[in-house]
Amino acid sequence: MLKGGIYIYPQTKSYPEGKLRLTYECNPIAFLAEQAGGMTTDGPGNRILEIQPKSIHQRVPFFTGSIDMVKRAEKYMQINM
Repeated sequence: MLKGGIYIYPQTKSYPEGKLRLTYECNPIAFLAEQAGGMTTDGPGNRILEIQPKSIHQRVPFFTGSIDMVKRAEKYMQINM
């Protein structure tokens, strides 16, 4: 988080809702990343830790990393959608 970097698992045609599970995979990583000074979103700008699960295995797109890089990736995703 200190020097930048980003991890992205976006939605795809075969997985339009994303592939990582919100409750089991995204929330724990999001908590750690935000405690370390980073940022986590689902791409369109929704903070991962604020998404209310609709089902136990709900899947979401996942963007985590330094704040600057995540914001840059979100901007890129908006331009290309």
